[in-house]
Amino acid sequence: MQYELGIIGAGNMAEAITRGVLRATLLRPDQIVAADVSPARRQLFADQFGVRAVEANADAAKYSRTLLLSVKPQQMAAALKTVADAMRPDALVVSIAAGTTTEFLERHLGGRDKTRVVRAMPNTPMLLGEGMTAVAPGAHATAEDVRRARRIFESAGAVIEVDESLMDAVTALSGSGPAYFFYLAEQMIAAAEKMGLTAEQARTLVSRTAVGAAKMLAESSDAPQELRRKVTSPGGTTEAAIRHMESQRVPDAVRDAIVAAERRGKELSK
Repeated sequence: MQYELGIIGAGNMAEAITRGVLRATLLRPDQIVAADVSPARRQLFADQFGVRAVEANADAAKYSRTLLLSVKPQQMAAALKTVADAMRPDALVVSIAAGTTTEFLERHLGGRDKTRVVRAMPNTPMLLGEGMTAVAPGAHATAEDVRRARRIFESAGAVIEVDESLMDAVTALSGSGPAYFFYLAEQMIAAAEKMGLTAEQARTLVSRTAVGAAKMLAESSDAPQELRRKVTSPGGTTEAAIRHMESQRVPDAVRDAIVAAERRGKELSK
C-alpha cells in the first residue's frame, strides 16, 4: 500500500488542496490518504473525494511519498511526534503552517540529516482554483522536491518561489490577504445598506466590482496607482472618497496591519 500524498490535518486548506489536485487530475483519489481526529472531517474527505480517511497520523505517514502537514502552528510539534518514526525515510515533507520554519520541522522529525522539507504558504482561493502560493525549500530539499511541491499548488492557482526569510511577509500579504479584501467588502456593503440599497443589491454590486477590479489589476500592465488615477476624476465622487480615507490615515493603517501580521508570523516561529 502506497500513497502519493498523505495529509496530516484535513481542514479547510487541505480540502482546497485536495480539490485542486483531483480537479487537475494530478492524482487519483486512491493515491491520497488523509488523517484527522475529527470524524466529520474524515467523513467529508471520504464522501466528497473518495480518498482513504484515517484517524491516526502515523497511518497516513508510513505509506506516503509526500506528506502534507496541514495543522495549526500551535499543534505542529505534537503532530510531528506522531509521524517522525512512522514516515518513510525518503518522504518529502510539505508544510503549510504559518510561522513554522523548515529548521523546526527538520529538527522535530528526528533530527535526520537528510529530511527533505518544503515550506509553503497557500491561501483559501485555492478552493476556486484561484490560489496564490509561495514555496521555500529547506536545507536538504532538491530542485525536484520543489517542483513536486509546486505541482501540488499549481493545480489550483499560481506559485512563486521565495527565500524562506520572506515567508512571514508572504503569509501577511497573500496568506492573510483574502481576509483583508473580505473586511473591506463588509464595510462597503454596510455603507451601501445605510444608503438604502438592499443587502442582496449591495453584495452583488460589491462582489462584481471586486471581481472586475481584481481582473484589471491582474491583466493590466498599469500599476495600481495608475489604475486608481484613471477612475479618479478631479473634483468627483471617487476623489472625495480617496481624500477622506487619506485624512483618516487609511493607507498607514493598511500598511501597519500587514506588518503586524508579519510580526505575528515571526512570533509563531519562536
